[in-house]
Amino acid sequence: MTSDRIRTIATLALGFSVLLPASAGPISYAITVNTSSITGTAGSLDFNFNPGPLVTQAASLQILNFSSDGTLASNCPCGTGDVSGQLPATITFDNGAALNDYFDDFKFGSTLSFNVSLYGPALTSPNGSATSGSAFAFSMFSDPAGTIPVLTTDTTDGFAVTINVNLDGTTTVTNYSTETSISTSSSTTPEPMSAGLIAAGTVLIYTLGRRSKRYRV
Repeated sequence: MTSDRIRTIATLALGFSVLLPASAGPISYAITVNTSSITGTAGSLDFNFNPGPLVTQAASLQILNFSSDGTLASNCPCGTGDVSGQLPATITFDNGAALNDYFDDFKFGSTLSFNVSLYGPALTSPNGSATSGSAFAFSMFSDPAGTIPVLTTDTTDGFAVTINVNLDGTTTVTNYSTETSISTSSSTTPEPMSAGLIAAGTVLIYTLGRRSKRYRV
């Protein structure tokens, strides 16, 4: 992870313009990726949800309903930081640590899909005193080490999709992948939160190399 990439993700989490209003319920998205052009590739998937570099209000995120005709690795645990669960079951992220990352080796099939559900005080009741938001990023790679981004126009950072939690509780979505479709989903509700309640983060996200040869435990 380069210092430029660290600065990019930190900037994403500072807070952006309004796209969706703050809500009492979770804000959810359905994400589908056409991976037919790389079917059979032994690569990797990366999901992360991290606080910004300043004072960040508590928030959580879940990856639900993961589905693919590809093959996930079986050598987990795959999470670093405030992350629990294992694909294809639900993964839960809290933003209380500087680096909250889920990385898994993956042999690509023709498609993959999942839901993202964001919830917690930062979305339902922004406190007005936070000075950073939080940022979710999803990336795909054509190598197990996670160094060669694939199916993205973002050649600098390798993101396919980012979702930012803004200071006013709204969210901003950026899609860098022509093979990826994103839609809002009102039906996805978060499962019970993981142990350990979330705390506000105040340190720079991604202080460790994002793939610092892959956080295996």
